[in-house]
Amino acid sequence: MSTIETIMTEIKQVMDLVNENQLEKAMAYFQKDKRIFVLGAGRSGFQAKGFAMRLMHIGYTDYVMGETITPSIQKGDTWVAISGSGTTKGIVSDTEKAKQLGLDIVVLTSNIESPLAKLADQVIVVPGATKTGAGIKSVQLLSSLFDQTVHIVLDALTLKLAQRDQTSNEDALQEHVNIE
Repeated sequence: MSTIETIMTEIKQVMDLVNENQLEKAMAYFQKDKRIFVLGAGRSGFQAKGFAMRLMHIGYTDYVMGETITPSIQKGDTWVAISGSGTTKGIVSDTEKAKQLGLDIVVLTSNIESPLAKLADQVIVVPGATKTGAGIKSVQLLSSLFDQTVHIVLDALTLKLAQRDQTSNEDALQEHVNIE
């Protein structure tokens, strides 16, 4: 089997285990009159930023934690935390604070038993391998399999939200950068 075939096989194994009902339940926490704050460290942080961009394209008010233009969080906002292991100290402690402040917590992780998952109002389990060994084993390095599959899961969530909200590709294009 080629390297690409191996990677695609691993991705399919993980995606076959993602429970789409968890995405359906998470959708309740995404409303256009609510602000959404996304958080992740390292590679999960890159996935969080990509998700924030896609949310903006479909008309949501969202922010990436740690950016210079991110406002203070407030009760009633939605908090989306991404951590494959669910044990990343900064992500867990920031999510604890968000929970204390009354935010709705959506977590994407490979470890349903993790401290981060226990803080969630809704967990989306993406069981791709992580650097700590959680999730389905992979020939790929570190958390590559989690990163790849969490990206697909977040794209699926974005599509579900766009369909629910009747946001078309043309609508999204209006929000896309227009100075290139």
